[in-house]
Amino acid sequence: MLTLEKTRPQGNTRYTDSGEAHDVRGLKHREETETQLVPIPPELVAFIRDHIAMNGVGEDGRLFRTRTGGVISGSAYAKVWKEARTYAFTPDQVASPLAARPYDLRHAAVSLWLNAGVHAPEAAERAGHGVDVMLRVYAKCIDGQQEVANARILEALAA
Repeated sequence: MLTLEKTRPQGNTRYTDSGEAHDVRGLKHREETETQLVPIPPELVAFIRDHIAMNGVGEDGRLFRTRTGGVISGSAYAKVWKEARTYAFTPDQVASPLAARPYDLRHAAVSLWLNAGVHAPEAAERAGHGVDVMLRVYAKCIDGQQEVANARILEALAA
């Protein structure tokens, strides 16, 4: 389980409260001190623990940082992501919009949860969405579930 406490979104220094590229903020749609618990698979827990054992964490708790302890820029993430796609995907996939940005993994994860039968309120909580946003944005990904829904209804009626 990850406990998320704050964000550090990147913005133009003219538009941040601190004048820095990364303002420290609370979590979106939550009170300033409210946290969000995010369940993660055991393989990711092991990966994070190994990373911490080898690299420690930053003074502010960040797992990933520059050599000098700074915040990694969005452009640096984008450059690494672009290169990583060439190792993970076929040339046709690299040329496609598939996982073009790291943020696309969020959409893939939520779509997977919904198609796996995770109830919308639980998926919304994990993603940090409201249920209304969840259903509006992801309704198209749960298309084609009519047979599964019918089977579940029949099973419930038979009980």
